[in-house]
Amino acid sequence: MGVAGSGKTTLGLRAADELGWPYFEADDFHSPANKEKMARGIPLDDDDRAPWLAAIRAKMDAVRSAGGNAIFTCSALKESYRRILLDGAEGVVPVFLAGDYNTILQRVGQRTGHYMKTDMVRSQFEALEAPQGALTLDISQAPEVILAKVLAAVK
Repeated sequence: MGVAGSGKTTLGLRAADELGWPYFEADDFHSPANKEKMARGIPLDDDDRAPWLAAIRAKMDAVRSAGGNAIFTCSALKESYRRILLDGAEGVVPVFLAGDYNTILQRVGQRTGHYMKTDMVRSQFEALEAPQGALTLDISQAPEVILAKVLAAVK
């Protein structure tokens, strides 16, 4: 979890590949209306996020019910969102990719073809409630270092 541009997708894909687990990107669970809203630079509110979070949790539960493991990436900016995703989800290892505003702004500015634009970064930081009890990793570290820490935590 973390704000846009923190490296969730990059690290999630690499971790899934290393572990041989399926990967699920939270952006894929957004409705077309949510994606359009964000593309217009309008931050989502809690009502917009409720069905999105429910869909992610349903997929998490389906994977766990089948006895599987997977990597899920999701911003999960607020504690209330994390409760939806994590309450009662035994064995889930939450990982928070922490970065400073300027680094994130630069990363998001370098993206092409993504609906999240630089003008949305501030709203992500304003909504962010740093998680307690998550493996918190500083994104200024090399991706290989972060990946090794993630892999050690989930094995």
